[in-house]
Amino acid sequence: MAKDVLYLKIAKSVTEQIKSETLQFGDRLPSLRSAQKLYNVSLNTVKQAYMELESRSLVESRPKYGYFVSQTSQRKRALPSIAKMKVSESQKAPEDLIDKVFGTIAGTDVTQFALGIPGKSFLPLPKLKKSMINVIKSKNDSGTDYEPVQGSEHLRREIAKWAMVLEGKITEDDLVITSGAMNAVYNCLMAVTKPGDWVAVESPVYFGILQAIQLLGLKVVEIPTHPVLGVDLEELRKVLPKLSACCFVTNFNNPLGFQMPDEHKKELVRLITEYNVPLIEDDIYGNVYFGAERPKPCKFYDEAGLVMWIGSVTKVLAPGYRVGWVAPGKFKDKIIRQKLVQTVCSPSLYSDVIADFLEHGRYDHHLRTFRKKLYSNYLQIQKSVAAYFPDDTKVSDPKGGFMLWLELDKRICTEDLYDEAFSQKINFAPGRMFSQYNQYQNCLRLNYAMEWTDRVESDLEKLGKMIKNRF
Repeated sequence: MAKDVLYLKIAKSVTEQIKSETLQFGDRLPSLRSAQKLYNVSLNTVKQAYMELESRSLVESRPKYGYFVSQTSQRKRALPSIAKMKVSESQKAPEDLIDKVFGTIAGTDVTQFALGIPGKSFLPLPKLKKSMINVIKSKNDSGTDYEPVQGSEHLRREIAKWAMVLEGKITEDDLVITSGAMNAVYNCLMAVTKPGDWVAVESPVYFGILQAIQLLGLKVVEIPTHPVLGVDLEELRKVLPKLSACCFVTNFNNPLGFQMPDEHKKELVRLITEYNVPLIEDDIYGNVYFGAERPKPCKFYDEAGLVMWIGSVTKVLAPGYRVGWVAPGKFKDKIIRQKLVQTVCSPSLYSDVIADFLEHGRYDHHLRTFRKKLYSNYLQIQKSVAAYFPDDTKVSDPKGGFMLWLELDKRICTEDLYDEAFSQKINFAPGRMFSQYNQYQNCLRLNYAMEWTDRVESDLEKLGKMIKNRF
């Protein structure tokens, strides 16, 4: 029997067991080796079958432990629905709502489900302090000298070393240091567009990207996005001839959390190359994966220099340092000229501290610890939402990252719910923030990268009660 039929046959067999509740939430599937013997097939065929089940959100991989039946497999209407393609010039991101939510960023008495900021317990603060002391001791200028416009050579070299997922396809010379990932996104948009041009984004989309596009006088095309597979490539193909750029988060998208399959990434790169449309790829969550290995970005498949690959230490190491980077491909010289005009150079002290940490701070060990804590929180928030929220709540199934996306009953307006929740010191991101259009009003995004305390659990229970009381 053909290999592709075999793996689908195995996937179907497991699916039927889940549907009949022979396999239930939390049950462990046979290990890859055990399944290989059980079905008398190759190891690769079993891997394909399990990946197929994972893509359908029926099972989830837990690093070092294997595959388990996922919670979403047991929920009716488990995943959020897909938006229709939106093309319009008349609406914009809800700035007042975004300002209201971001205004809470410094609040210490609020349970912060709203913003994608890691809790302090997730960060290697003592080691960062040690790197800071090392740098101060070693620098005769106390960090006051200008560094090259392209960015610290030491930092670019360390980033290139750690970009192992690209298998040596970028060097320090390919990178430009930026003031965080959003600064990189803004610079990339400015480099490849002019006011009035069209840019494609996922829908729902991170609100910071919408604001950057709006500030540059650009027009948005919101592409329907599958909560497991990512942006709809057929819908994208329809509008590619009119686009000047695409701006996507292909690994652990914010807010849906999906990991676009490799085959879809290859096809996406093929399409943008065919139509000569630059892809701005925000890969800041790429190292925060729940699976066995870091997924490749689209940049890995780029031969034409059209993919502008963006990364940052904001989400995993030092949010306030604002150290990011971009490998802009064929647009590097333009990005460097823009940076010279805007900021001349990056602050050398923070660049050197991050470079020292990457070189001496056991970054790989930190990332493993970070992912382990984050995955534990992900399982906990899934369990809490199932326990406290209405039964018809649709929940995303992120493969990494910080965010859980929820779709509630159509009668719920999460913008109104936000005010009630905030009055009780509970913060979340209303769905309306994630589109320039009047949609996702019954959705919300929850951050789970925090210290999981009794108060966090209690506040989720309170939020669930608020939602139920609105019927």
